[in-house]
Amino acid sequence: MNNQHLSRRTVLQAGGFAGLAAAIGLSVNSATAAPTAGPAQAAVVDLGPAVSQFALMSAVLVGDTVYIGSRNIEPVQIIALHLPTQKVVARTELATGHSIQALAADDSGRYLYAGILQKAASQANLYRWDLSTPDKPAEALGRIADRDVRALAVAPDGVLYAVGGGSSTAPALWEYDPATGEVRNVGTPDPKVSLARAVAATRTHAYFGAGTTFNGGGDASRAALYAYDRSAKTFTSIAPTEMQRDPSIRDLAVFGDKLAVSTAGSTEESKVGLLDLADPSTYKVTTSIGKVAKSFTMIGDTVYYANEEGLLAYRPETNTVSPVAYEGPELGEIWGVDSRDGKAVVTSAYGFVAQIDPAARTAAEIDLGKAGAPMAAQTVMGIAAGGGYVYVGGNAIIARHRLGSDKVVNLRAPGEAKDAIVVDRLLYTGQYNSQGIWRYNPRTGSLGQAAHFPSEQNRPLDVTYDKDNGLVLAGVQSDTEGGGALWTYHPRTGRYRHFADPVDASQCVRGIATREGVTYLGGDNVAPTGPRSTVVAFDPVAGKELWRIDPEQTAGVAALAVRGRHLYGLSRKGGLFVIDIPRRKLIHRADVTSVSNGFAALVTTKGVVYGVSDKNVFRFHPETFAVTTVVADINGGWYSGSHIAADEQGRLYTMRGRNLVQITDDPRY
Repeated sequence: MNNQHLSRRTVLQAGGFAGLAAAIGLSVNSATAAPTAGPAQAAVVDLGPAVSQFALMSAVLVGDTVYIGSRNIEPVQIIALHLPTQKVVARTELATGHSIQALAADDSGRYLYAGILQKAASQANLYRWDLSTPDKPAEALGRIADRDVRALAVAPDGVLYAVGGGSSTAPALWEYDPATGEVRNVGTPDPKVSLARAVAATRTHAYFGAGTTFNGGGDASRAALYAYDRSAKTFTSIAPTEMQRDPSIRDLAVFGDKLAVSTAGSTEESKVGLLDLADPSTYKVTTSIGKVAKSFTMIGDTVYYANEEGLLAYRPETNTVSPVAYEGPELGEIWGVDSRDGKAVVTSAYGFVAQIDPAARTAAEIDLGKAGAPMAAQTVMGIAAGGGYVYVGGNAIIARHRLGSDKVVNLRAPGEAKDAIVVDRLLYTGQYNSQGIWRYNPRTGSLGQAAHFPSEQNRPLDVTYDKDNGLVLAGVQSDTEGGGALWTYHPRTGRYRHFADPVDASQCVRGIATREGVTYLGGDNVAPTGPRSTVVAFDPVAGKELWRIDPEQTAGVAALAVRGRHLYGLSRKGGLFVIDIPRRKLIHRADVTSVSNGFAALVTTKGVVYGVSDKNVFRFHPETFAVTTVVADINGGWYSGSHIAADEQGRLYTMRGRNLVQITDDPRY
């Protein structure tokens, strides 16, 4: 754990404003609702950076130095960790993007290439850093037309290959020739794949690995692997049969005359193997451990790589996989595995680099903060409040803010706490990726997994508490298979259950609320066709649907909340709807795009439903459902959708920029 001491808190004032609302009544007819001014200003207290760390998403070893790419911090940057001195000896900033997932060096060790992830297309997503002059900044090389760069590989002749995705078209294989400075699309081998995360290159071929990582289901592609003949400029499918059932090819690497290949698992464990470069139909493939297999290196005749929790060893001679045993720290999510002097050099999202000796079973840890990595506020995930603390999810950590104090403790937790709830002073989180529900007890400091679920149910979206049944509930999305799930966990008995596709096979469960022992599920379907925004009343004890209703929205549900007899919902296109629960009837619809458009969150406190979007905090009148802006232009620094939480006193917590804020509002309805 790392303690971060934040700056003095400041108290700000922010009032709701805008014109009078358009006529809104109890009619189901849609109206456009302009936010009204509140009767009094809300008090906003700045609690400082919500999550502060050197978050990372890539690493590669060049000589004696590990180069590490940042994630969700500003500025986007690469640091150079010198292993012999255990110091950060150089740093460069990139002008675009929010994270660096792709790093690759040429064979000479002079040039380091970087590819960025970004929210929207920019002028550059490819960069090069000349390591012979590390004091000079990395230069922008241009862009591949795919929005994001997910993987890079440099051929022995210095030509760079890049893959990614994030655009409306299928991902292509891209080539950068340093001799000409041209970035060129060499082709799209599979029009059905949605994301490419693996690439490798030799003098004669480049290898393209892709599949479906997000928005799966239906006719989405599965694992796809192609060899690109650099002379003939043709693609040939070479995916081993044993890998084609998995969602995607996860990583590639060239070792001598072999191509190391892995898949991302979902309903099955991931696969790993070696293909003969001269004849790819000749190969060895075996089942790995876990659903992740990435970041290859080779020590002797053994291939080492990462799964979701640690380091694995693949022995081609016996075609077997086993965990690497050692005395040392838990590794969590791993973003780089290299080798040096017979040791595996492992870069952990927990903020350290470990040098693991498989033979001696020892590990030496270098903490990046102590080595000089800059700490910075990052964009965040879920927020929960209660028991005198506010918790904020980051990458591989949960920041615990003690109210009434400037003290913040970073708790190591694998993946990301997408949402969370405090029940009887204990924290329960929905952990991405495929980590289930975790529990933290602030009295004892214990943090661990409380419930696990099928790994294809990988992305929890919304967490709440059903006080009538004593259940922690989570709405879930299945990225690779489509649809979603409802998770239930009973803290007293420890029993947990899951219900797959409770809305339908196309809609995930993005919003969740509860009343008198009934759970209300809000569906979301991001595909261009099929139902969306269906609301289902579900009995979480009997595990059965009670009824369903179409709230007549043009986009999926972003959030749900209950006040009294009314179920409030927001759509991802700024539509408000209200359902009378006892009557099972839609009684109100309105356009609230003036305050919310996109992902949003709702919470009920002090008898009022509050909401937050990426721009504003707002509330709804309990009788007319008119919307009022509470804090305008809050512009929260969210990584995966906005969140809002309330403590026992009814105070609200959300984000202003990258800082956590506490809001006290007195609506006086």
